This record gives sequence, structure tokens and C-alpha cells, in this order.
Amino acid sequence: MTAVGGIVGPIAFVSAWVATGAVTSSYSPVHDAISRLAALHAPTRVAMSAGFVAFGVGLPTYAHALRRVLPGPAWIAAAVSGLATLGVAAAPLDRSAAGDSLHGVFAGIGYVALAATPLLAAIALHRAHRPGWARVSAAFGAVAGASLALTLAGPAHGLFQRAGLTVADVWVVASAIAIVRARPESRL
Repeated sequence: MTAVGGIVGPIAFVSAWVATGAVTSSYSPVHDAISRLAALHAPTRVAMSAGFVAFGVGLPTYAHALRRVLPGPAWIAAAVSGLATLGVAAAPLDRSAAGDSLHGVFAGIGYVALAATPLLAAIALHRAHRPGWARVSAAFGAVAGASLALTLAGPAHGLFQRAGLTVADVWVVASAIAIVRARPESRL
């Protein structure tokens, strides 16, 4: 049942940024980062931080299940993504310049690890003679990685952040559902 973390964590995270962003009048989901919703003095800090923590706990839990069903390092990337997200929650924006830099380091690690999860799974799926699933995983990882890289490119970084994280989160949730639905001795 540890795979359930890959369902609950991403859903809680996405729900938190959708809900808190919707009630924050000065916030733009196109131009502002999700972390702005959990900044030190943001009125939505508690709710958004809870979303980060749910994701941060859910992904390492899910990683344990992923390790059991899929050989290779995809599970490590999932666990790192979750742990980095706990770092994002622990280092909110606007505390200090050094704190903002630390926040950025945790976010960057989390982005890379999250996009790497389906990419690494694609390699294992290809080796397991699951070419269809391998292609789908590679596509999800590539879109997530490209979108998250585009967060560095300009004024629509909030939009690219949401696109990349959502694509990767959909892959995590789908794979977690597949694990939950599979027989205990099955592999992805």
C-alpha cells in the first residue's frame, strides 16, 4: 500500500496550489512560482506548505513501492524529489537572500529528480520488454523536463512550472495506480 503515497502526495500538492492560487487576488499562476503561495508572510502559507509536505512524504513512500516493482534507479529519483520538496517547505521564500537561494537549490533538485523519475523508468521498462510503456514514460519525462527547464526562460515561468510538475505528477499517479491495481507478484 506504499504506492498510495504516489497518489495522495501529488493530488494534495496540485490541489493546494490550485486552491490557494484561486483565492489569492494578487497571484498569477502564469507569472508567479508556486512557492510564492508558501512565502514567509503569504496568507496561504500554511495550506501551500501542507501541500509541499504531503508531496514530500508521499513521494518517498511511493518510491518504496516503485523499487519493489521496477528495477533500476527510478525509485531513487522519486525519493529525492520528495525529500527536496520537504526542503522547499522548510526554506520558504522571503526569509533572507541566503534562504531564497537555499529554496532555489531544493526546488531545482526536486525538478530534476521529478522529471528524471519517468525517464529512468522508461529505461527499465524498455529493458523489461515493455516498449509502449517505455515510450509513454520517456515522453512524460521529456515534456516535464523541458517545461521545468523553461521556468528559467522568462515571464511565464509559473505556467511552465505548473505544466512540468503536472505532467510528471500525472505519470506518478498513473504508475502508482498501476502498482496498487497489480497483483503483489507483478512488476510494472
